[in-house]
Amino acid sequence: MGAVLLITFTLKPKPPYRLDLAVWTLRRRPENIIDDWDGDVYRRVLVVRDQAVLVEIRQRGRRETPRLYVTAHTDAPFPGLQKQLTATLTRLLGIDIELTDFYQLAAEHRQLQKLAQPFVGMKPPRYASLFECLCNAIACQQVSLASGIQLLNRFAEHYGQPFDTTPFRRFAFPEAKALYGVEVEQLRQIGFSRQKATALLNLAEVARRGELSYTQFEPLSDEDCVAALCQFRGIGRWSAEYAMLRGLGRLHVFPGDDVGGRNNLQAWLEVTETLDYDGVANLLQRWQRFAGLIYFHLLLNKLAAKPPGGFDVETNTDD
Repeated sequence: MGAVLLITFTLKPKPPYRLDLAVWTLRRRPENIIDDWDGDVYRRVLVVRDQAVLVEIRQRGRRETPRLYVTAHTDAPFPGLQKQLTATLTRLLGIDIELTDFYQLAAEHRQLQKLAQPFVGMKPPRYASLFECLCNAIACQQVSLASGIQLLNRFAEHYGQPFDTTPFRRFAFPEAKALYGVEVEQLRQIGFSRQKATALLNLAEVARRGELSYTQFEPLSDEDCVAALCQFRGIGRWSAEYAMLRGLGRLHVFPGDDVGGRNNLQAWLEVTETLDYDGVANLLQRWQRFAGLIYFHLLLNKLAAKPPGGFDVETNTDD
């Protein structure tokens, strides 16, 4: 790597906004090395035009008057870099999402208000790409979230573009083209099952063909979107709904097969019977417009109850 140059710029999120809550909703576990948070600065390596760029983001100002100060470290700046970084960070950190209607709804329902109030300013994040989103879903299928994050860490360390910085190297999330020529056995050596490794490689091939962009799925109805995503190997209903919420930003989608989400919902509403997919939908019917936001708030609620910042061990399945 050559001499590292710094590019600095400021982003103005729609208030209220809290960077820490957006980051924790994105990273989920403290051991996540892709999305790094030290309590004040969010760091991540992004790949722009085949170049690894380390971004550091700090929030200054209260949640009602937020400013995000971005420092980008690069050894080869080019025209348009700031514009591309801004677009990615806006998606990744939910910077432009308007939640006024959600807060108004919460004010009308005491239970929802009690859940939402401690996390005012959380904006729902979205993965930088649909490929990254579905890779996350596949890694976390049928294992604990902690195990899924460790898998993704090793995936990044082996196939993500590095950015060398003191005191340690940081890694971008792998791009689909980085898996060209990779064999199933190589992914198995870092902990993926044969089924997951095969699914990841097939997904990478689809992405390399240009058939895995957000714009291709955004016009589809929920039903058609689930059907289209489930055509990919290794993607079932849970992974499809996960992608609709965490990738496509459909904030009315609560992944009903998510075991952790079900348990969190059951505890919050003090439901005694075990929930199934239909039971989740029935409970959330009155708040359906923002069911996905409730999912995120339940995650944060669980995190807040378990310092220094880890979620319960839960499993997610694609039946």
